Amino acid sequence: MAPKPSVTQVEIFGQTYSVRAAGDPAYIKELASFVDQKMREVSEHAPTVDAAKIAILTALNISDEFYQYRSKSGSEGDPGRVAKRATRLVEKLDEILKTSSRAIPARAGSESIGTLRGA
Repeated sequence: MAPKPSVTQVEIFGQTYSVRAAGDPAYIKELASFVDQKMREVSEHAPTVDAAKIAILTALNISDEFYQYRSKSGSEGDPGRVAKRATRLVEKLDEILKTSSRAIPARAGSESIGTLRGA
């Protein structure tokens, strides 16, 4: 069952907004803070004081950052690629840890190596 949407009050560029979302309110506030910061950065360099134009320029800047990140990470076209690779790496680490724990006898007072679980 999906979490029930809640309303979170956020402030972006001097305006208060009520955001209805199923996400964690702290996360919603973090996103709003990020957008507010980016809008303030744009407004320092933009000759306009029109908030709508600043919002559009900010959206373009954030989109540019996203596209650059996506192309550098090589995950374009497959957003789950990074998660799949991380899962494979965790499985390999599990295998290595199991092998090494059998090869090295445990000593009294030493900590045991647990199984690594990833996201």
